[in-house]
Amino acid sequence: MDRIKNVLICGLGAVGSIYAVKIKNYQGASLKILVDNWRLARYKNSPLIFNGTEYNFDYILPSETDFKADLIIIATKFSGLGEAVENIKNFVKDDTIILSLLNGVTSEEILAKNYGADKIPLSYCICHSAVRKGRNVTHDGVSTIVFGTDRRSKQAKNNILKLQTFFDKANIDYKIPVDMRYSLWLKFMLNVCANQSTALLRMTFGEMLENDKFMEFAVNIMKEVQLIAKAEGVNNTENMIEKTIENLHSMIPDGKTSMLQDVEAGRKTEADMFAGTIVKLGLKHGIPTPYNKVFKEMFDIIHKNQELKQLENSVSC
Repeated sequence: MDRIKNVLICGLGAVGSIYAVKIKNYQGASLKILVDNWRLARYKNSPLIFNGTEYNFDYILPSETDFKADLIIIATKFSGLGEAVENIKNFVKDDTIILSLLNGVTSEEILAKNYGADKIPLSYCICHSAVRKGRNVTHDGVSTIVFGTDRRSKQAKNNILKLQTFFDKANIDYKIPVDMRYSLWLKFMLNVCANQSTALLRMTFGEMLENDKFMEFAVNIMKEVQLIAKAEGVNNTENMIEKTIENLHSMIPDGKTSMLQDVEAGRKTEADMFAGTIVKLGLKHGIPTPYNKVFKEMFDIIHKNQELKQLENSVSC
């Protein structure tokens, strides 16, 4: 079994920077960061500062053809996934592993349609909130990649072993659940109930957990996800709500969800990936999803307001 030597990271935001720094410090692999021309100029002029240390990475443009990756890590926002799918194509070979750290339950399916399901383990990242302000990223070092596969092919199984070996050497924390699909949907339930509601109500994890009315509201949202997960064939859905509440209590009280940080910074949120997915699957299975339908409409209003402000600012300039 060949080891992972060449790594490509697509997306140098809060999560992508965590693993870019870890792999660069490992020095046992050749790391490149995939960027467009605009980001290349920006990072060259203003390198990333991670926990006070400036990092100059080896950047590569999508048009280049002389680099093939053993591992590609996708760490963009969901809105950037379509562009990422196109931009990585020159770097994919027959045995490349493509690992998506995006939230949600659809990115692997989208990647598989383009590159084959055996290349795409199921995966997500759990980490304490990483905060990015300009080129500065701060993070307390607590992060775990959760990955696995429900496929039976030799390639899919070997990919899990290759990732495990690489993460051990690169000092990257990870977990390999027995039922990865259940684990993926459990994380999705947490995101759907916590990210969206805290972003709209501007609440930290601590404020959320201390508010009984909020938690009643959150459980109703979880019930919609639970019904959809069961309809999608996920096992053991009956204990998902209890497990999600346990996971919420493990969060840092002062921590903010990534979606709340997006709203505060005026960035487009990932509501399409959360509420949008639940509403779409609800229609597919004939399951009402009123809470997520309202979420989707509320964030559509927020996004429209962001667009109007950007247009207004561009005109005034």
